Amino acid sequence: MVCHASVCQRHALYRHPFYRILALDPANGEEKWSFDTQSSLEALTQPALKNRGVAYWETDDPEAGEPCQKIIYMGTMDAQLFAVDADSGEQCTDFADNGVLDVNQWNDTNDRWPLSLLQPPTVVGDHLILGWAGMDWAYEQAPPGTVYSINARTGEREWTFQALSDEMREQSGTANVWTHMSADEELGLVYLPVSSPSPNYWGGNRTEEVPLGTSTTAVDIETGEVVWSRQWVHHDIWDYDINAAPTLMDITVDGEEIPALIQATKMGFLFVVNRETGEDVWPIEERPVPSGDGSVEGEVYAPTQPFPTKPAPLLDQSEKPNVWALADAVSFGECSALWEDLHYEGMYTPPTTQGEGTLGFPISAGGVQWGGVAFDPESQTAIVNTSHIVQYIKLYNREDYEAANRTSGNESGFAPQEGAPYGMRLEVALNRLGMPCWEPPFGELVALDMTTGDIKWRRPMGVSQQYGFFMPESWGSPTIGGPAVTAGNVIFIGASMDAKVRAYSLETGEELWSDQTEAPPSPTLLSTSTTVANTSPLFPVATAS
Repeated sequence: MVCHASVCQRHALYRHPFYRILALDPANGEEKWSFDTQSSLEALTQPALKNRGVAYWETDDPEAGEPCQKIIYMGTMDAQLFAVDADSGEQCTDFADNGVLDVNQWNDTNDRWPLSLLQPPTVVGDHLILGWAGMDWAYEQAPPGTVYSINARTGEREWTFQALSDEMREQSGTANVWTHMSADEELGLVYLPVSSPSPNYWGGNRTEEVPLGTSTTAVDIETGEVVWSRQWVHHDIWDYDINAAPTLMDITVDGEEIPALIQATKMGFLFVVNRETGEDVWPIEERPVPSGDGSVEGEVYAPTQPFPTKPAPLLDQSEKPNVWALADAVSFGECSALWEDLHYEGMYTPPTTQGEGTLGFPISAGGVQWGGVAFDPESQTAIVNTSHIVQYIKLYNREDYEAANRTSGNESGFAPQEGAPYGMRLEVALNRLGMPCWEPPFGELVALDMTTGDIKWRRPMGVSQQYGFFMPESWGSPTIGGPAVTAGNVIFIGASMDAKVRAYSLETGEELWSDQTEAPPSPTLLSTSTTVANTSPLFPVATAS
């Protein structure tokens, strides 16, 4: 369910996985109106149908009796953006083409898929800031990353941001923004979490610098011009997309008040910079990282990568995670045998064609997923949930890839990287019984003191589930979704495998209560106005997707 503050008392808005919007009376649950986009129910770019919410806009100068003074926007996987009157559910005919904007009309380079609108637009004044999602791991050359500013009233395009150079757009692609964005209206900046270029696991077609790839980039709200940018992964060949909106916060460090931004990443790093200038709050160091083993032709490896000195990494990536003795024993040594055959030299070990491949901890499943970081301004505490997941990646030359018994699941298994000299296979490191081969906990909730960058507390979060059985709470659960914190010092979060909503003490991390839902509530449960700038003008309350 999504509900904007100014419409909550009148009706609650539910987005539907089949691209419908339902407006319900919050007092009794009765339907007030519904809108069906009549979208094609085909998973064109994703493993399944997917929608992550709607956006809300209202005019500053409403005209009495006129429709569409308050508008709900919903995108579809086939790249159509619908504008609907928030009071009546009728299409806003003055917006684009009778209430529908065809974003795919701008898909003019390497048109491999539609520019899927899975995340809602970020609304800033009268601007809709619009990114899009595509198809992972499929092609060397793909649609190049673009972000559009759209007029909220008319649907007219105002400016376009491109993450890649004109030359790179032709030979590569993506570096798109597929997740939520953040904005600071006082500074006039929108903060873009930019993903990696294509193909994800081989970069021989993009050996020159791509400075905006896998970055947080601040652009001017009115023009789309880059004001500052920080790249978090150089020459990204690990699919380390920046997958969460940065959280904006005002913090006091060594007596100085700083307008800060914290960017959570798949690597389990939290990068903290001044959101006005992009400068470090705590030093971010370039450190040497492993190079390749010579098995991958055409590749050129970045000699260093950025490492934050504070906060400390949420996951220890310095050595191979320990094999879980229980999973190893019940599989008669399957896990330890896999570990022996996986190459690992620490964080940023490159993909290989040898053995079972390269161990990744974490890799595409991410240390922090798209829920991002919550922040309490009174105590200056940041809260983030992490997944501890080990995967392994192997590259196959084209002949070996075509000969392999290729299968794929939901964002795992084989993928072609068509056009590149290497296909790939990505797997979670499980034994034959489906048990993780690495030691628990599999997910944690972490609280950080943002005046010092130190961890205040951390605890396992969620309960893993297998074959209908719940595992011990001390093992935790892999998570997708973000925490939220209230002014009453309570953290709320869903996100775990066991489909529970939980409340925790902000001060101690003690679980206060939990309750079962019908499906895992993966979006952030609610938003408050306590942060400096919300990532969107939406207030997600409770939903399962």
